[in-house]
This record gives sequence, C-alpha cells and structure tokens, in this order.
Amino acid sequence: MGSIEGEQPTEQKPTPFNLTEVDRQVLSQTDEEFVFHDWEDLKGIIARNDLAILRRKPSELRRYIAWTNDIKSTFGSITKYICLKRLQWWSPDPSVNLIETPIPEIPYKNVVPFADPFDYKVLRNDWPYGVTPDITHIVVWSKTPIATKPENGDVTDESRAFIEGFVDRTFVQRLQKDPAFENSEKEVIRKEHVLWFKNWAALQSVRSLEHFHVLVRGVPDAVITEWTDERDVVR
Repeated sequence: MGSIEGEQPTEQKPTPFNLTEVDRQVLSQTDEEFVFHDWEDLKGIIARNDLAILRRKPSELRRYIAWTNDIKSTFGSITKYICLKRLQWWSPDPSVNLIETPIPEIPYKNVVPFADPFDYKVLRNDWPYGVTPDITHIVVWSKTPIATKPENGDVTDESRAFIEGFVDRTFVQRLQKDPAFENSEKEVIRKEHVLWFKNWAALQSVRSLEHFHVLVRGVPDAVITEWTDERDVVR
C-alpha cells in the first residue's frame, strides 16, 4: 500500500504523525547518503538512552509515511490494524465501521508482564530502523501494562527487570543452545548479539499498545522464524 514512485519532499505534505527533527533530516537525504546503524552505534545509543536519534532509511521512511496514511484511512489507526491483523487480539463484528469502532480493553491473565504466553506476542518489526544487514529488528507486544516513570516515560526499575528476564529466557538462552553460538558465554551474547530498548511515550508510533524492541545480530533466519512464527516482514 502507498505507492511512492516519484514522490518528492514528503515533509511538504501532510503526514500521519509528527515528524521529528531526525525524520526531517532523513527525508532531506538520499538512500546513498544515509549511514546505517551498526551494532556498535546501536549499543551506544541504547546505553545513553538516546533513542530519539534512531532513524529509518529515507526511502523506507517515505514508504512508512505513505503506508501509515493508507492504514489510518482503512482502519482508523495503526493500533487497530496491529490489534486486528498482526496480533489478532481483537475480533470486531465484520459489519462494524472500523474507523468509528473503539478497541475494547484487551484482557490479560497475569499482572506480571511476560509471565504468561497468553499475554504477549513476538513479531518481526515490519518497519525496522535503518540497521546493517546482519541485524534483525523484533518487537515484543504485551497485553499486560508495563509500568513507566511519569516524569520521563522511561521504564521503572521493576519493569526493566521483567523485560531483562524475558529477554534472557527467550533470546539469550535460546542462542546459547544454537550451534552458531556454541560455547558463547551469556554475557557475550548479551553484549554482542542481543540488545533491547523501550521507546519513551513521546517516541512511540503505537502508544496505546505496550511493546518493546529487540535487536539481534548474526542470528540465523530460522531462529528468527522460530521466535516470531514469521518468515518475513508483513506490509
């Protein structure tokens, strides 16, 4: 959806979300001028919590803007699309007008995030940031609320512990069992092959659905498919 052939300065047209200064800088570039985030860059960004500088490739950002416009005109919001089509956590009556129909509160089984498989889903990021080809971008979606600090929207210490525990159980320990990472220590995998971050509320494009991001490096695609039950991104 959202043909962009021949499209010129997207920032001069109405956009479906507020463009950041980083977005505007990216849209002024060509793909050839764009510098991809590599692993060392990502480690530094996440360590500094400087998440606002994460960016998509110019052509991908233009496609994302066009796609978002199309999705909003069909479903009413990105949240509705994700709940209905990607997560399948919402099943409205086929006769209803999706644009006018609010999403009901999504029930969860456990108040502890990631304690019950019913309450979360791991998917490929359909619109990943501009990362080098050895890196895969995954999103973990949660029905259970993930507490954040009111002053800045960052996760609380308790939420950070819940997320780190889930990342260890799901991603790090799985890689320890994989022949490609044989004999790798847990700390090495954490540092060189698995990163995670949760955008503050102001940076989230899907604010009403709890989620955090996982970046993995050098992981066989078969393992990505095992985690996500998806062979490719969905657009």
